[in-house]
Amino acid sequence: MKSLRSSVLTLFFSVAFVFSLLTLKAIAQTTGVQSARVPVIVELFTSEGCSSCPPADVLLQQLEGQQPVAGAEIIALEEHVDYWNHDGWVDPYSSAQWTDRQQNYSTLVKQDSYTPELVVDGRSQFLGSNPQQAAAEIRKAATVAKTPVSITAEAEAEGRKRFKVSVGKLEGSGGDVAEVWLAVTEDGLRSQVSRGENAGKALQHVATLRSLQKIGVADAGAPVAFTGEKEVKFDSRWNVEHLHVTVFVQKRKSREILGAASVGAKS
Repeated sequence: MKSLRSSVLTLFFSVAFVFSLLTLKAIAQTTGVQSARVPVIVELFTSEGCSSCPPADVLLQQLEGQQPVAGAEIIALEEHVDYWNHDGWVDPYSSAQWTDRQQNYSTLVKQDSYTPELVVDGRSQFLGSNPQQAAAEIRKAATVAKTPVSITAEAEAEGRKRFKVSVGKLEGSGGDVAEVWLAVTEDGLRSQVSRGENAGKALQHVATLRSLQKIGVADAGAPVAFTGEKEVKFDSRWNVEHLHVTVFVQKRKSREILGAASVGAKS
């Protein structure tokens, strides 16, 4: 027999799922269709060991899959932190690197890190299961002037692929150093959790962050702020058919993201 706590959590997840689905459907209906979409990076800090994270995981899937905010091209990054791993379940997609990245954000607003947390374009941080605030912050981020970023696939070899990256004239750098980052994400990952707060649940993920590396620094005074090629090595455990490569430009101090672009690894 399920415990009362487990039953309550199951009901909560079900209600949260339906609520977020209806909310995003309403957003899509009221915002209409807009042809030109501005890339917006939406980062979710989550963990398979956190009982309040599954609704946020579902929300990110809906944002990425449905693209419900007019004018915004939502580029998702799902980052699994490792500070829940001591509570009975070790998240197989967790990394201390993603925990450090979240801590850098938390330091800016002088608050402790928590899950689930959404960060939109490095500019706003809030509870990761709030669909209304997510839509509002994404809509706001899409109105900000963006630095043009392009990424195209070049030569391919066994287990690796070269990508050409170009960053146009910087918008809104404000004297801060603008770093160019390359991320690899994988869709379709899932786990059958056997222990911890989500014991017994089958969890699905989208845009799970597999690797993240800085590939350069943009030149604030140049009409083309950055150009270069980067060879990406794909781990044999990753499904290349489900991989995306994303490049974004982020200010070192303020953490604001100035521009981004994403392509499928098989493009």
